[in-house]
Amino acid sequence: MRLAVIGGGAWGTALGAHLALIGHEVRLWARGDAAVREINEQHRLERYLPGQELPPALVATGDLPTALRDAATAFVAIPSEFCRGVYREASRLLPAGVALVSATKGLELETLLRMTEVAAEEAPGRPLAALSGPSFALEVAKRQPTAVVVASADLAVAEQVQRAVSGPAFRAYSSPDVVGVELAGALKNVIAIAAGIVDGLGYGHNTVAALVTRGLAEITRLAVALGGRADTLAGLAGLGDLVLTCTGGLSRNRRLGQALGAGRTLAEAVGLTRQVAEGVRTTLAACQLAERAGVDLPIGREMRAVLYEGRPPREAVDTLMLRSLKRE
Repeated sequence: MRLAVIGGGAWGTALGAHLALIGHEVRLWARGDAAVREINEQHRLERYLPGQELPPALVATGDLPTALRDAATAFVAIPSEFCRGVYREASRLLPAGVALVSATKGLELETLLRMTEVAAEEAPGRPLAALSGPSFALEVAKRQPTAVVVASADLAVAEQVQRAVSGPAFRAYSSPDVVGVELAGALKNVIAIAAGIVDGLGYGHNTVAALVTRGLAEITRLAVALGGRADTLAGLAGLGDLVLTCTGGLSRNRRLGQALGAGRTLAEAVGLTRQVAEGVRTTLAACQLAERAGVDLPIGREMRAVLYEGRPPREAVDTLMLRSLKRE
């Protein structure tokens, strides 16, 4: 079928390449003439997917109407801060029955909304879904086996997208828990920054294991308080993505945390990461969301202090270890 992918970064390009390889006609909307030419003429995107050949069936364009024309489904894989405007424009360009699928793991800072909530405001009445799970873009581009979750309040929509994206090296599971899937995908980036800090400070596996486990507990508390399901957080979109992002060398949020732990400033760490680390903005949104819901996010709170209030990273870790003793 004809599919559109909005976003020519690492994840959007890898997702578009995968969809093209399993037989779809894919139009990828990318910013910048150079990127469009590189994808179309050289079938590569070295900045984001070094060394990976892209399928000729993946066609890039810098024109959004061209990318969306005749699309049966549109996947949106851009930083959260740009999603609202793109959803507004896509709603104007697409017929009402075309589904919008969020592949963005973040929260809108100004409203604290999840991405499908943003889409619902800008494209009311349209079929919506979220695609999330443990999926490094480079490994998807290399066709390494990957499993993800597609969530929609309308299970028929989730299953439609599930069938469209699944292939020999990419397996999708369907879920009705949009809240749990989206919050898990967004908040794991906050914990990944903390995991990187732990590594940058020179701590070992014990510390990382404790951080990941307690991080899962606080993400689950918030997701359940906001209507998500605890079992979702124990699955691919929750535990799976959290472990990947907190331990994998390709994690940009973890790399940013490592730079902070090693003594870099936030500006220096962002510069070294080169790509958007959603966890920086998500930390602020998550803490505000938790305060509004009356949920305690100790790790999130300490990451906010490190990122925005000048707290030394080692002091933040010490504060977490010296919290009052509790039952697990």
